[in-house]
Amino acid sequence: MDTLIELADVTKRYPGDGQLAVDRVTLRVAPGEAVAVMGPSGSGKSTLLNLIAGLDRPTGGTVTVAGERVDALTETGAARFRRRQIGMIFQFFNLLDDLTVADNVLLPAQLAGMRRAQARARAGELLAALRIERYRDAYPGRLSGGERQRAAVARALVNRPALLLADEPTGALDTATGEQIGQLLVDLNAAGQTLVLVTHNADLAARYTSRTVRLADGRVISDTGPGAGAAQQAGGTAQQAGGTGQQAAGTAQQAAGTARQAAGTARQAAGTAQQAAGTAQQAGGTARQERP
Repeated sequence: MDTLIELADVTKRYPGDGQLAVDRVTLRVAPGEAVAVMGPSGSGKSTLLNLIAGLDRPTGGTVTVAGERVDALTETGAARFRRRQIGMIFQFFNLLDDLTVADNVLLPAQLAGMRRAQARARAGELLAALRIERYRDAYPGRLSGGERQRAAVARALVNRPALLLADEPTGALDTATGEQIGQLLVDLNAAGQTLVLVTHNADLAARYTSRTVRLADGRVISDTGPGAGAAQQAGGTAQQAGGTGQQAAGTAQQAAGTARQAAGTARQAAGTAQQAAGTAQQAGGTARQERP
């Protein structure tokens, strides 16, 4: 599969909001890429992530992830799709405080129907890899911010998703802990995990991802990715084709107008000729009348 994520001319307008949250965005992400989405508050970053995850529906355009038209799924179908294909990491962890760390990690696997023994083995593997295995029976409230975010990463990865979406994953952490989580994301990507990361932090984007997409007012204003030129060229070609069509229509209208003008001129010339003939006949009649 050459493209894992494909957004084609996607727009999103929320009811009662005059401005588009996402405005005609075309974007492709290949498997194994690490992409940072940046922009000021209100630029459409989180909306874009929600559209990719099927948490929101576009007003226009199409969203395809792992070969599936996400925008065409029902709510039940979208939830099933997320369990299979998407792992999500949030700024404020979103762990359930009344479940242990292990149970938080196990929850998506149970919802996806994974066998209990297999789910427990997978959770144990992730907790050990993320160096929080000793907290498996602890509750989230007893953990530091960095430990809670590691638990959230384990939960996001338990179903082996094709795509990992991270919305400001270091935003609630101190600098040193944020560095650790950033490095963890780099390691995951190096192992083949596709990552889309929303962040305000330009340094984080530069150090921990290989491509940066910048948004402003819901539009892509820059993209450092290798496929960006093709997507923008496709959009430009479509606009150029539209412009060419309008130009052709204008030329046709102009030609029709010229033809109508020529026809009018011909009719005027014919009228002038008839008038001249009438004048000649009148002159002839006058001449005959004046003969003695």
